[in-house]
Amino acid sequence: MTSTYRRPNLAIDQQLALRTAASHLAREFDGTFGMETIERFLLSSYDEFAGRAVILNYLPLLAERFARQRLRALAKVEGKGGDEGVPVVLFLCTHNAGRSQMALGFFTHLAGDGAVAWSGGSDPAGRINSSAVAAMSERGIDVSGEYPKPWTDEIVRAADVVVTMGCGDACPVFPGRRYLDWELDDPAGLTVDDVRPIRDDIERRVRGLLAELGVATRA
Repeated sequence: MTSTYRRPNLAIDQQLALRTAASHLAREFDGTFGMETIERFLLSSYDEFAGRAVILNYLPLLAERFARQRLRALAKVEGKGGDEGVPVVLFLCTHNAGRSQMALGFFTHLAGDGAVAWSGGSDPAGRINSSAVAAMSERGIDVSGEYPKPWTDEIVRAADVVVTMGCGDACPVFPGRRYLDWELDDPAGLTVDDVRPIRDDIERRVRGLLAELGVATRA
């Protein structure tokens, strides 16, 4: 491995963790992307989270997960992916902490392997909304392992449908994408009781979208 990770602001353990993450991604995307591209995406993903991280030990893992998503999106854009014909939906809100995460949870749970969903925010929060996590848990869907993240150009370009929820002019607009705007209350600062109606509205909308896409939903 090169000296790519020898930055003044990176501790030794962070450098080692990033090298390990790069090795994971290199094996996964062998034959699709070279190490230079993988390292570029990994480090830019790391930098994205570093400025607002609560627990530094999690940074390399978050960077690896986000870089993996971005590389899959880039592979789809460049026609290198193996999931042609599988619809991709991107859910966007302001903080990627409540509405878009609940939509992602429902979509992934209901669609299974029939479709792909991602989420992002124009101004990502530091953590997932705890009331949204609790409300989704009541429906048997665990979103506690998700994390607020931004949208990137390749992720938007890879999406067939972009669903926006309150991010207004900050939401990206790319030609050739289908855009839907869902008017939903922001669950930030709300109790679980107040979030439940928002959750149920999101589930109804997600089921409707899956039906439009012709994706069979799991029971």
